[in-house]
Amino acid sequence: MRSDRGFRRLAIVTVAAVYLLILVGGLVRASGAGMGCPDWPTCFGRWVPPTSESQLPADYQEIYAEHGYGETRFNVTKTWTEYLNRLLGVLIGLLIFATLVASWWSYWKLDRVVVWWSAAAFVLVAFEGWLGAVVVKSNLTPWVVTLHLIVALLVVATLLLAMGRSRREELAAASLQRERGTVSLLAIVVGLSLIQVVLGTQVREEIDVLMVSAESARGTWAAELGFVVLFHRSFSLVVLVANGLLARRFLRDASPPSPLRKWAVLLVVTTTLEVVSGAVLYYAGFPALLQPLHLFLASVIVGIQFFLWMAYHHAIEDGGGLSRLAT
Repeated sequence: MRSDRGFRRLAIVTVAAVYLLILVGGLVRASGAGMGCPDWPTCFGRWVPPTSESQLPADYQEIYAEHGYGETRFNVTKTWTEYLNRLLGVLIGLLIFATLVASWWSYWKLDRVVVWWSAAAFVLVAFEGWLGAVVVKSNLTPWVVTLHLIVALLVVATLLLAMGRSRREELAAASLQRERGTVSLLAIVVGLSLIQVVLGTQVREEIDVLMVSAESARGTWAAELGFVVLFHRSFSLVVLVANGLLARRFLRDASPPSPLRKWAVLLVVTTTLEVVSGAVLYYAGFPALLQPLHLFLASVIVGIQFFLWMAYHHAIEDGGGLSRLAT
């Protein structure tokens, strides 16, 4: 149906926008612009941020001292970088609300599960907005920033669930061999990737400390980070091999027209790029612009894995014409 296609296109745009926000959020953090606006939802008490220091109170450094302005001065670039990040978050909130409305219009009578997952995404993005305020009020407390990222990934997951449910007939029509252990392998690979993401956030938190102290050059950070970064670097090879084995299974068991094959290839490519970017980060002294890309690729990997899990479920549980092997 035409309205079905409209919902799916809108959902795809919304997922892409959430990923863009993850990338932009990484850029904000890497550039040190996270406290460019020291209050929320306003910015320096204004709905439109200032463009020069002259627009601020004379004692603004005292007012916002606890947010890092006691010894630093207003930076227009950092302020507007953070403000544009917030505007993108508002846009995504509107997109997710539009997705919810579209799901209700298209699927309320056909399949209400699509609507419920869309509603879950809307609730989560509202929580994410509130959490953004907590990030600012906590002065970028590392665990709060990490939770902010995790909730963003949950928003992606719920949107993917809604999209997958809306395409369940298409996914169920895929020709797929059912082999024992595929679900277990999926769970292991997703678990390994999530562990790697958590390890990455630990490395990121340590880097934030080094950035604030500014007592050493970036080139020495790898040595100062110690065991955590070494384990994170070595564990990336485990994640790469695990994702390769998962992709190999889907390439073997799914027939050529199946979207599972394309997503399996994309998983291998993205995981390889993630490992390469991590190696460059480590040996090149953690260049600031590469850090957001590394985070973005990790988020994409989790999204791809989630889509594969969802697509496999529909192909096996709802599908017909499957070549069922030993289960």
